[in-house]
Amino acid sequence: MNYIEQIDTSKLPEHIAIIMDGNGRWAKGKGKLRIFGHTNGVRSVREAIEGSDDLGIKYLTLYTFSSENWNRPKFEVSAIMELLISTIHREIANLMEKNVRLNTIGDIEMLPKKALRELRDAIEKTSNNTGLTLTLALSYSSRREITQAAKNLALKAQQGLIKAEDIDEKMFADNLYTGDMPDPELLIRTSGEYRISNYLLWQIAYAELYFTPKLWPDFRKDDLFEAILDFQKRERRFGMISEQVN
Repeated sequence: MNYIEQIDTSKLPEHIAIIMDGNGRWAKGKGKLRIFGHTNGVRSVREAIEGSDDLGIKYLTLYTFSSENWNRPKFEVSAIMELLISTIHREIANLMEKNVRLNTIGDIEMLPKKALRELRDAIEKTSNNTGLTLTLALSYSSRREITQAAKNLALKAQQGLIKAEDIDEKMFADNLYTGDMPDPELLIRTSGEYRISNYLLWQIAYAELYFTPKLWPDFRKDDLFEAILDFQKRERRFGMISEQVN
């Protein structure tokens, strides 16, 4: 029996987040430039999307480019931006066919104008799709996101639109980039690293964490399904005891 046949479709995570790590090491292991790994990682993105779509997962969020990644060598950053443009342009027909809605979180105004235009066009074209919501975290920093949410609420309080004592967890969450989607229930990180890397820090408070040694360009549907199977074996107690949740 393969992995997908073992999955209980009544107990799927509604939202899966992935830290796509290992492109550079994968390329280096083959004696290639780092961008070779990023290019080959596109297939893994496609596999993750198709695997999520096959199961009926509602939200998939991919850590595509962090705010810290701008500090990488200019050649690599430029190549990644060109790859982003070409990939979005090439994949838009597939997203439409699969009824996938494209979304983004992060400080996207920092993207090159051409990349930003391509991204916004794709978001607009897929805006009426009702299947999987695919979110690309671009120029994203969770600490910056949290800081900005705090600033937004402080300004609203200063303007008299809200009272400080009215601020609660829900109001704070609504002011995050992800305010219109549920928190991830499963976070996957590839490449064998055991870090969160400034990704969805507020949102993953109760997510199940899954780490795989696979480098991102080697990630396939079965790896996604294996992570979901592992997720389904876990007891999610949310601070309670087993007898309360079973």
